[in-house]
Amino acid sequence: MKYFLFLFPLLFISCKTLSQPGIHPEYSVQNKKAIKTYEDILEYYNAYNYEKSIEMLTGLTADYPEFLEAQILLAQVYGETNQMEKAIAPLESAMTQNGNFYTMGWMMLAEIHFSMGHYDEAEKAATQYIKRPNTSKELTQRNQLILASCQYAKEAMKYPVPFDPQSMGAAINSERDEYYPCLTADGNTMLYTRLVADTRVQEGKQEDFFISKKVSGEWTASQSMTEVNTVQNEGAPSLSADGKTVVFTACEWYGDYGNDRTGFGSCDLFFSQLSGGAWSEVKNLGSSVNSPNWESQPSYSADGRSLYFVRGKTGGGEQDIYFSTITPSGKWSSPVKVVGRVNTVANEESVQIHPDGRTLYFSSDGHIGMGGLDIYVSHLMPDGSWGEPKNLGYPINTYKNENSILVTTEGDIALMASDREGGLGGLDLYSFQLHEKVRPDAVTYLRGIVSDALSFKKLDAKVELISLDDGKQRAEAYSDPRTGEYLVCIPSGKDYALNVSKQGYLFHSENFSLKEYLSLKPFELDVELKKLRAGETVVLNNVFFDSNSSVLKPESKVELNRLADLLKSNATVKIEIGGHTDNVGSDTDNMKLSEARAKSVVEFIVTQGIDASRLSSKGYGETTPLESNDTERGRAKNRRTEMKVME
Repeated sequence: MKYFLFLFPLLFISCKTLSQPGIHPEYSVQNKKAIKTYEDILEYYNAYNYEKSIEMLTGLTADYPEFLEAQILLAQVYGETNQMEKAIAPLESAMTQNGNFYTMGWMMLAEIHFSMGHYDEAEKAATQYIKRPNTSKELTQRNQLILASCQYAKEAMKYPVPFDPQSMGAAINSERDEYYPCLTADGNTMLYTRLVADTRVQEGKQEDFFISKKVSGEWTASQSMTEVNTVQNEGAPSLSADGKTVVFTACEWYGDYGNDRTGFGSCDLFFSQLSGGAWSEVKNLGSSVNSPNWESQPSYSADGRSLYFVRGKTGGGEQDIYFSTITPSGKWSSPVKVVGRVNTVANEESVQIHPDGRTLYFSSDGHIGMGGLDIYVSHLMPDGSWGEPKNLGYPINTYKNENSILVTTEGDIALMASDREGGLGGLDLYSFQLHEKVRPDAVTYLRGIVSDALSFKKLDAKVELISLDDGKQRAEAYSDPRTGEYLVCIPSGKDYALNVSKQGYLFHSENFSLKEYLSLKPFELDVELKKLRAGETVVLNNVFFDSNSSVLKPESKVELNRLADLLKSNATVKIEIGGHTDNVGSDTDNMKLSEARAKSVVEFIVTQGIDASRLSSKGYGETTPLESNDTERGRAKNRRTEMKVME
């Protein structure tokens, strides 16, 4: 059902003023009986007795169709009781008789017709409002948006985009409402909201979270998220890329069932973390994010360093998209509105920051669209602002409200909630192929298991993805202490260093070049960490030199800074840097090159504050290959820089 998109309570106030006796000394009719009846109706209306008001107004307008105040009030009561279609006839009757009597009536007509997909009628009414004198600038702009939207909608319906939604099946959907889905980066865990029956609450129903796992390509029957769910509402969840953190909305309450939820406003953002197979106690994200207003519909970025959400004023009003980032101290920064073209004077909601970190999906009724809440996509611009939103098109968007979209990591599939015919009941979750014009940038992910190299015990290690071009961290995750599993997203278009570390162990490094990587198939990498003790060696996979050169490439600094940090936190450790080559060229030249490269690494580490007495360098040339030099892959493996713990 569609409601007035912009005008309540504005129209409500306007019509209340219009309908007060004495405001207009002369009514549009002079019949005393009719006027007396109308003023009696006002008593019922002001007492919110809408049923009696409609009954009496229906009779009054039938007997006196020229009674414009009664026609407008009847339309207003229908509007306030969400009977929009019935509001049209009395409004059109009043405005046709005298288009200047109540200018706001054209605004009401434009909104109602637009909300029902009556684009031609909405255009006519909006045009009538705009050409009237002494109209407000704000409402004129709203009517201009309606005009532009009607033109867009009629054109969009001529050229529909591909859209074939498929139900996600009985494992996910039920006879109840399901909505606000979220997924892990690998697409194998889904968390969503379900409206469940609950006799413990006055309303008889409340929102809970349900989880489903994909096994052999099929979703298993969803289960209640019992550690997080309470007798009150939990809504709009967002999972971290690895599925180990959930951020969600809950409203402040105190009760006898479940944990009390205390906050800083009517609704706040809370979180819980998965460790050892169990979800932790739910905690408020704190006053750095939450405020006396309400915060809702979070989207946790795949790199774990940003949080996007919707903030609105308690009691209603404009809703905008905000974001917060992790500061160097590990705390969330004070949220600010996203910069650019996304937020409007109307409402934005249902935000998703895609795992590529550069594509934002959201719903809004403040941009040109089909009517109500439409779904849009915006891309991050070079200056850090968000670009002009693009409507996802018809029939993904219609004159009804569309929101709760989620685009998968790969970007070709989207999920959304719909109450379309053929479902299991109420809102169900559907998936569909997202047409190419509104897809995000390509993203893949890396997953694996971290364990001890000797005991094979699973480890809880820190996993960092760092951009080699600027040294900035692009993702951070921690492997599960029980299973050792980790997962990080890798956006395309850059070269990355991967660093896996744990106190008491040597770090492990890898590099990934995605500048020209097209298939974007997931990477699998199990990591075995060696304990920090004499005799152990690790390959520094992200130390780079030009061919036949001992000059460090700038991107090598990422890895060498990590090595310097390791030495700073282990002040008694001494190491040797070893240089190695393949067998191309003479033995003598290769030995000299390997010695020079090892020396260059040591010199750089000294510049990072490490005492030179703790460092030594040695060239091994081609004497200790890891693999055969008969293949390019083998030669690449043999050209390496190693670190060896001496004592």
